[in-house]
Amino acid sequence: MLAIFMPQLAFSELADSDKPIEIEADTMTIEDTKNTSTYEGDVILTQGSLIIYADKLIIREDRQGFQHSTSIGKPTTFKQKMEGSDEYIEGKALRIEYDGHMDKIHLYEEAFVKRGDDEVWGDYIMYDATSEFAQALSRKDSDGENKKKGRTKAIIKPKK
Repeated sequence: MLAIFMPQLAFSELADSDKPIEIEADTMTIEDTKNTSTYEGDVILTQGSLIIYADKLIIREDRQGFQHSTSIGKPTTFKQKMEGSDEYIEGKALRIEYDGHMDKIHLYEEAFVKRGDDEVWGDYIMYDATSEFAQALSRKDSDGENKKKGRTKAIIKPKK
């Protein structure tokens, strides 16, 4: 079941990391003193087979040289070809965060990930590529006096 989740670095095309990153947006702001760049308005990031769409994308490099990013949208989406396969992994959420140092990907609010024909939904989806640990959670919603328990959902199709 772990293979369903979004291990972007573990399953992505290895050649993608050697390709240049191209970012298009309505505006771009770079803060060299904070090692941060912010892109806003119809943001499109491409790197090899990876493509990300967002309303806003913030990229930060930490002191060790690891990159961290936050993409925000209604929703923000990604799609990337998986290594050694013709399948793609894709997902969407209202916010997606990537921690390059810890090699973790977090999808927040209305999160959805699809790998091949398999799908996962939840309010929060996390994948830790280092430990190969994945988790999908849903919060409890308050509906007036009734409390509804949030639910995650997975559809796993048999392999042929």
